[in-house]
Amino acid sequence: MGQQGRRRDFGELSAKLEKHIEKLPDYAVRAQEKLQKVQKYFPPADQAGGKPARPNPLQRPPVRRPDMTASLSSMASQVPAFAEARARWDRWNHPAAKLERRKRRTSKALTLWIILTILCGIVTVAAALGWISPTHAAMMPQAITAFAGVVIFGTFSVRSGMKLRELKRTPIPAAPAGPPPLPPARSAAREPMERLAECEASLTELLRQLSVPSSLGAPPVSEVSVADARQTATEAAAALRGLAARIQAIERGRDSAPAREQAALDAAVRKLREQLDDGLEGYRGLVAAAGHLLAAAGDGLVTSKQALTDATDRLAGLAMALRELS
Repeated sequence: MGQQGRRRDFGELSAKLEKHIEKLPDYAVRAQEKLQKVQKYFPPADQAGGKPARPNPLQRPPVRRPDMTASLSSMASQVPAFAEARARWDRWNHPAAKLERRKRRTSKALTLWIILTILCGIVTVAAALGWISPTHAAMMPQAITAFAGVVIFGTFSVRSGMKLRELKRTPIPAAPAGPPPLPPARSAAREPMERLAECEASLTELLRQLSVPSSLGAPPVSEVSVADARQTATEAAAALRGLAARIQAIERGRDSAPAREQAALDAAVRKLREQLDDGLEGYRGLVAAAGHLLAAAGDGLVTSKQALTDATDRLAGLAMALRELS
């Protein structure tokens, strides 16, 4: 009986295994269907770059936070209270204002030391002659102490006087040249002026690098060419800012003009904006020429140095035309 039960158990187990083996293709099909459903939400990595083919819908996209510096700068240019506060801060930090405050502090200190010296001198004389004594006897300890005060405060007075004299002879330092203010955010000249500021910073660094001697002991270009390019760039930037100021003036007039006149003023602003873009394009040409020349000098290649001169001449012509317009 035991052997028959064991045979029956093995027979049932083998039958169940055969059924599962027969259903294996069905299991594979179901697993493939579930995998395809999952891949809709979690796509496989791209074979080329290893990055997802499309973003994961279950993952929150990164939130771009606005630049706080740019927001505060725009707020300061739009709100009059911020502009006034910034102007006061600039006036407070002006080198001439700092020098004037030092003079006032030194003058007040000199007055104080002189007064204390005189008082100690009076006490010294009064104590030595007995004027402050009930018995009219000389009070030498008090006189000596007061005389020490005369010496100490007198020394401070002399030092303060010499410092004040030196400060009065100090020439008034010039204020550091900061970046010029940008037009308002709604002005048509705002974007070109922002690009001009970036181009100025790039050109300043490029010209500085071009004036540095190379490994051969000589700079890539002559100092005269660099000086001409720098002076022409300065004149062109001034002309571009003058044209931008003209655009802002027309915009202010357009805002105050009657409705029937605003279309003509808008057309004038667009025309000046095109001229401003053309001038900025010439400035960028000078930046590109300086960059190509510096790159060729850094690679040890022999290149024509006439490109920088040609770009400088073109920018000089544009600057002359812009000055006539502005």
